[in-house]
Amino acid sequence: MIRWLIVVVLALVLMSGLTAWLRRFGFGRLPGDFEFRLFGRDWQLPIASTVLLSLIAALIARWL
Repeated sequence: MIRWLIVVVLALVLMSGLTAWLRRFGFGRLPGDFEFRLFGRDWQLPIASTVLLSLIAALIARWL
């Protein structure tokens, strides 16, 4: 269980660090990505970008 927690934390840190870099390539601005302002904060739901990155990761994993 502790391994999964470590993996999730590392994935979140990695994705938060790569967000600005990925936005340059269009991730986070796809048609299925939602941005809205609620309670004075900007919220993002990158659904389409998440699905696309998951497909790319699955193809790379299958290829290797």
